[in-house]
Amino acid sequence: MVTIESKLIGISEPALCRFVLRARRAAGVRGQVHVLVVSSRRMRALNWQFRGQNKPTDVLSFPAMPEVTRDFAGDIVISGDIATTNARRLEHPLAQELKVLILHGVLHLGGHDHETDDGAMARKELRLRKQLKLSDGLIERNSRTRTTEHRALSTEHSRGCPTLTGVGRVGKGAKRSTRNSKLRTRNSPR
Repeated sequence: MVTIESKLIGISEPALCRFVLRARRAAGVRGQVHVLVVSSRRMRALNWQFRGQNKPTDVLSFPAMPEVTRDFAGDIVISGDIATTNARRLEHPLAQELKVLILHGVLHLGGHDHETDDGAMARKELRLRKQLKLSDGLIERNSRTRTTEHRALSTEHSRGCPTLTGVGRVGKGAKRSTRNSKLRTRNSPR
């Protein structure tokens, strides 16, 4: 399911739904994936609520709680504003940028974490992007932009968080850890 709350010209929810299914299958992720495209203002609020970061980001991933993982993999939230800016900057269609963000989020829902996996997620994302005929992925972009002072693109993800849809709506049992500014929930791995 894809829901577009942000105003995006020329983007088809049914086409993105079909891509979510393709990405989910290619990545081996079981269960439904819900994608919500929001404004940067709403994304900033979510990023603050779940990561303690008072800035918008391009994509957040919310894996389902263990008791619902059989039929539901989780939620992906995308900033339509940042996706539009990135698509212009990278000179490719907005639909392509949304698909790159969806694939990245789906991999996180599948348990991958590029911050801790010694490049396993990056390799899988590269292989799947080629298979799905997508351009540069977020991990590649960010590793290039980290070498410069200006970090044009940012990607931050929420792991182990309650879902935005389905069982355990946003905020249920959630609290921010003061130790590392990451969200902890009753169901978060320690």
